[in-house]
Amino acid sequence: MVDGASERADRGAKAIGAVIAGGHGSRVGGEKAAVELGGRPLISYPLAAIEAAGLRPVVVAKADSQLPPLRCTVIREDREPRHPLCGVLAALEFAADSPLVILGCDMPFVPAALLAWLAKQPEPLVAPCLDGRTLPFPARYERSLRPGLEGALAEGRSMAATLDSLSPRLLAAAELEAFGDPTRLCLNVNTPADLARAEALLPQLSA
Repeated sequence: MVDGASERADRGAKAIGAVIAGGHGSRVGGEKAAVELGGRPLISYPLAAIEAAGLRPVVVAKADSQLPPLRCTVIREDREPRHPLCGVLAALEFAADSPLVILGCDMPFVPAALLAWLAKQPEPLVAPCLDGRTLPFPARYERSLRPGLEGALAEGRSMAATLDSLSPRLLAAAELEAFGDPTRLCLNVNTPADLARAEALLPQLSA
């Protein structure tokens, strides 16, 4: 289900930046998208980066997800199952043949330059790899991945195992460094400690 006036026929070929916002955020003290960082909703940071990258912003959330007021298309998916693959598949369905970059609503430091670069890559799946782990976001996904993703969801496979099975182009730390500190740009705000760390890093965002 898509909220708002923007429908599939209006998408065109413009690259899409999708923010996954289906998590409850119980560890960080509330719905992640609405948790405040620097006096702003956490989700506002990745959305601002998407707009600065020249991509069309879209938010993918569960039917019961609480979101702050937004000025972009919101895709509502079923409450169950709760798996990151659900959000990825919903974004792929919406994007159709448009280039698609996906990131989490809890990633305030992903730079616009990285998102713009990912949108232009030719490979079906381009994802960061830090400390030997393939990360699902921020990453470029292509429609051709849907059968593999749907099969992995049906089998209950983890996100990491699913991505590794799809032969992604991996972005190691050395390549990510062209866009900033890899550990900072891939930071997820999952806990109060992560939120405190993000608050401490905020001055660097405008530096």
